[in-house]
Amino acid sequence: MGHIIAVAGKGGVGKTTLCGLLIQYLCETGKRPVLAVDADANANLNEVLGVEAGVTLGELREEIERAGVDPKYQIPAGITKAVYLESRMADALAEEADYDLMVMGRSQGQGCYCFVNGIVQTQIQKLQNHYPYIVVDNEAGMEHISRGILPTMEIAILVSDCSRRGVQAAGRIADLMKELNLKPKKTGLIVNRAPNGTLDEGTLEEIRKQKLDLLGVVPQDETVYQFDCEGKPMIQLPKDSPVREALKNIIEKMEI
Repeated sequence: MGHIIAVAGKGGVGKTTLCGLLIQYLCETGKRPVLAVDADANANLNEVLGVEAGVTLGELREEIERAGVDPKYQIPAGITKAVYLESRMADALAEEADYDLMVMGRSQGQGCYCFVNGIVQTQIQKLQNHYPYIVVDNEAGMEHISRGILPTMEIAILVSDCSRRGVQAAGRIADLMKELNLKPKKTGLIVNRAPNGTLDEGTLEEIRKQKLDLLGVVPQDETVYQFDCEGKPMIQLPKDSPVREALKNIIEKMEI
């Protein structure tokens, strides 16, 4: 079965950027094909990777929910919703040379995301045997963890910036996983956007208080900011980028 790596953390800490660079590292080191899952309703992992997303699971939900009501959404006669959904799932995988991308996305209208969350979980279970690694970029906060979307994850990478709030959010996610009896083989914290790649004592104190295993520190890099402003895919960062180098060292230490 494929190794599931879940990346989670507070919003705005750069977890999607690190997730994209992790996928790139796995592909470049021969651990392909990778299944990349953007499990955030506000999807942008495809932008980090520089690819077009396929039909999203949120859009499939829209088709199923509005079939027979809105002329725009029609299921062929004689086919059940379940069979139609299964036939459309192949379209939800954007296939690249070294990885495939599945995007949760959001629906256009109102409604609970339970249906989409269920599809995410079901599809990961179905596809797990086809990929050596599955990397899941979770939405900001704790929803996917609390819903138990990834019961078989092996590695949980929690991402924070240098703020105490970010570290506290990571600590709450770690505590929630314990409460739900989720038992990844490895759970640890990456602190992102650290000035000069170092942490001050206040941040280190909070990490100790939250009883988090510090996997490593990724430095703040002006190039990442410029790439974001210009809409460039983060995987195009130069190989000598301090961000790529720091993440590479962290992954190697983790022996992924």
